[in-house]
Amino acid sequence: MLFWALIFSSWSCFSQKFVAEKSQISFFSDAAIEDITAENSKASSIFNTGTSDIVFSVPIKDFQFAKTLMQEHFNEKYMESEKYPKATFQGKLIDFHSQMSGIQEVKAQGKMTIHGVTKEIEIAGTIESTGNKMVMKSKFPIVLEDYNITRPQLLWKNIAEQVEVTVEFTFKPM
Repeated sequence: MLFWALIFSSWSCFSQKFVAEKSQISFFSDAAIEDITAENSKASSIFNTGTSDIVFSVPIKDFQFAKTLMQEHFNEKYMESEKYPKATFQGKLIDFHSQMSGIQEVKAQGKMTIHGVTKEIEIAGTIESTGNKMVMKSKFPIVLEDYNITRPQLLWKNIAEQVEVTVEFTFKPM
């Protein structure tokens, strides 16, 4: 019994869970008539350095736009945020080395759920370890059609077929 207690206690020293103390999610839509950008600082995330598991959740209603009408249309017409209140990712970091400090190039592989549709994806990014903090960054495209987000025919020049998503989490030990 003492043997297993020692094994589990030493294993937990190498595996640590981190929680996002700060998050910044934004997207940019480059369309013919008007560029659209929105930001959200209300996302939550947990990262386990021992297993490389990562999850995050983004509340859709918390995206902030420059124009109130854009925010209203985003929530009501495109994202249907009452029906689909959050976007999530659940996966693993590939090529992450928990004992390495500085900046590492990594890939996140897993399942992204947006607008009720789940897709397997792979996202390139970086993670920087400094002391007891970690900063994870990534920039990747999301094709609206892949997640059943429709663009009305009348507004096809206002909204791009794909948006560029930028993610940044600052993690601290749990």
